[in-house]
Amino acid sequence: MIILDTGATRALADGHKTLNLLAGNMARTPGDLLRVPALCLMQAESEDAGAGGRVLAFSSVVVDDLDTAGSVTVGTMVRDGYGGADTCHALYCALPRPEFTGMSILLTDREDAYPPGVVTVDIDSPGMLGYS
Repeated sequence: MIILDTGATRALADGHKTLNLLAGNMARTPGDLLRVPALCLMQAESEDAGAGGRVLAFSSVVVDDLDTAGSVTVGTMVRDGYGGADTCHALYCALPRPEFTGMSILLTDREDAYPPGVVTVDIDSPGMLGYS
């Protein structure tokens, strides 16, 4: 599962070349989706009017809703100092879940915002799409 945090969501909305290429490639592969945590989408929209609509225009982007149990868990993470609500929702999405197999990858522009053990990839790293 590939997750975009607030910074990656804003970058996609702003036309980040590599993220746009990734979203386009994923649109051509059935079942491959970019997940944007709802609170990251909310934060991106609050910082840049229209960002949400521009991101949701990609057919490969889906929103990861925050359900009741998730709300409690994210609230606990915020209280325990893991970051703001959007960062904690991205972190929550990256945790193992029964409905997703394999490892989650969190695309971000600030890898240091996440604790060790979370697989993060800087959206501006040269090898993000496997190219050096």
